[in-house]
Amino acid sequence: MATKIPVTVVTGFLGSGKTTLIRHLLQNNQGRRIAILVNEFGELGIDGELLKSCQVCPEEAKGEDSLPQIVELTNGCLCCTVQEEFLPTMLELLKRRDSIDCIAIETSGLALPKPLVKAFRWHEIRNAATVDAVVTVVDCAAVAAGTFASNPQAIEVQRQADESLEHETPLQELFEDQLACADLVVLNKTDLIDATTQAEVLKLVQQELPRQVKMVTSDRGQIDPTILLGFQAAAEDDLSNRPSHHDTEEDHEHEEEITSTHVVLNRTFEPNALQNQLQVLAKEQDIYRIKGFVAVANKPMRLVLQGVGTRFDQFYDRLWQPEEMPQTRLVFIGRSLNPTTIESQLVALPN
Repeated sequence: MATKIPVTVVTGFLGSGKTTLIRHLLQNNQGRRIAILVNEFGELGIDGELLKSCQVCPEEAKGEDSLPQIVELTNGCLCCTVQEEFLPTMLELLKRRDSIDCIAIETSGLALPKPLVKAFRWHEIRNAATVDAVVTVVDCAAVAAGTFASNPQAIEVQRQADESLEHETPLQELFEDQLACADLVVLNKTDLIDATTQAEVLKLVQQELPRQVKMVTSDRGQIDPTILLGFQAAAEDDLSNRPSHHDTEEDHEHEEEITSTHVVLNRTFEPNALQNQLQVLAKEQDIYRIKGFVAVANKPMRLVLQGVGTRFDQFYDRLWQPEEMPQTRLVFIGRSLNPTTIESQLVALPN
C-alpha cells in the first residue's frame, strides 16, 4: 500500500492567526508540495485570497499533474458539512496524490476539529490519508483580554472556588474543544502581551488540555515547518483521547445567532478613517471578526485589513492586477449583526 498523505488540520478561534501561519508555511515550504484546503464562515473567500497572494501558489497552475494548491470551501463550517463539502473535495485532492507531499486544512474559526478528524476513518479516505497532527492556534492577546473566558486570573479564582464553572459559554466550550483535539498548540501574537500575561495565558491553556501536548510561542505565525509537520500522530485513531463537549450529540450547531455579512464597495477609503469607523462598529455591535481587502486612493497595492474585536492590523499584500477593479471587500462575523447599519456607516465615510 502506498504511503498515506499526511494532513495537518489547523484550527483555532476567529482571528487567531491560522491563515498567517499557513501563509508562512507556504513561503517556507522547504521544497514540499503542499495542498491547502481553506474553510471559511461566510461567502467571500478572504483567507483563500490571502494565501494565493503569497506568490508561492500560482493560481494558473493547470494540467492533470499540476498541484491543486488552494481549494476554498465557503459554504459553512466543516464540522457541520463534513460529508457534503469535505468528502468530495478531499477525494478530488487524493486523485492527484502523486503531486502532493502533504495537505494542510484551515478550518473555520467556528468549527469543531473532532468531526473533521473523525472523517479520516471513512473507508474512502482511510487508506490514502492520515491526520498527521491537529494544530490549534491561540490568540494570546484575545484570551488575555477575555474573548474566550474571563480574565485568566479571575477564572482561576472562580475555578478554585467552584469546579462546576469550567464551561460557561458555547464559545468557551468551542475554544476548549479546539484545545482538547490538539497535538500542537501555537501560542500566537505573543508580541502583543507582556511576559506576566503570557505566563497567565499559558497556565490557562494548560488547564484546558486533557493530556500532555507540545506548546510553542509565535509572533505572526512564524513557525519553522519542521515543528508543524511530521508528527505522525494518526489522530483519527486517537479520538478517545480528544474529548469534546459535543461527543454525545448527533449534530453540532453553532452558538445561536452567530452570522456573517459582507460589504462590497467600488470605492476607495482612507485607511485610518476606515479603521476608526470599524472600531466604532465593533463597539456598537457584537462583532467577533472583521477581515478583507481595501482599495486606497493613489495606491497601486491592495490593503489587507483584519480585526479581532477592536484590535486591528493592516498591510499591503500585492499589486492590483490589470484585470481587477480595485474594490473594497469586507467580511463581518458576529452575533445579531445589522448589515444595513454596517454598510451605511461605511458608505458615509469620505474617500
